Amino acid sequence: MAETSGAPAQLAEMPADWQRALAIVAHPDDLEYGASAAIASWTEAGRDVGYVLATRGEAGIDAIEPAEAGPLREQEQRAGAAAVGVSTVEFLRHPDGVIEYGTALRRDFAAAIRHHRPELVLTLNLHDTWGGVTWNTPDHRAVGRAVLDAVTDAGNRWIFPELVEDGLAPWNGVRYVAVAGSPRPTHAVDAGSGYERAVRSLMAHRTYIEALTDQDPEQYCRSFLNRTIKAASARFGGRPAVPFELFTR
Repeated sequence: MAETSGAPAQLAEMPADWQRALAIVAHPDDLEYGASAAIASWTEAGRDVGYVLATRGEAGIDAIEPAEAGPLREQEQRAGAAAVGVSTVEFLRHPDGVIEYGTALRRDFAAAIRHHRPELVLTLNLHDTWGGVTWNTPDHRAVGRAVLDAVTDAGNRWIFPELVEDGLAPWNGVRYVAVAGSPRPTHAVDAGSGYERAVRSLMAHRTYIEALTDQDPEQYCRSFLNRTIKAASARFGGRPAVPFELFTR
């Protein structure tokens, strides 16, 4: 969206003409750091949302061996999803920290899209930075870009034709791809009704949070979510906002 008079453009309302969404991200907690407030509002309105995680986040806690951390973080992710009304959580078990963009990743995501048949696909920041000079991680960049490509792959029967042989017919029904945490947001969802469930969702990742900070977990979660939600509110009519960069098809 263009900027005028030196002021950032206002964020548009996210489209509401869809019923089924699929979130595809790299790690447990990727959705809980902001997007889950929007997801909570969607499930409350009767929309269906499923999660696909590329990894189990097994390399994310320095003090815990990956063999122990993987199952633990998977369990915490399921609890975090349940807090915002999401019951479908799948793990593709790509290796945490070293995900490679390529046809294997695109195929896995295309298969998930064909299986779940969403109208909205949600992923996390695929840009090189979070804005400014804060560098994004390789996993986020690889996953986000592969998700955008997989949306097209999912609708083309001649790309990954083996998926048809596996019973996954092409699905060209994705109308929107929403990127959470993008430094280039265009749209937003009112975070007010989903805020408390978003806090509980992030708090479900207690082991990860306790390794990350000495701050009280609930205080940490509320402080982080308050900052992110308020940061976009000035561009959303003063309302608490979960911003997204929206791609339409």
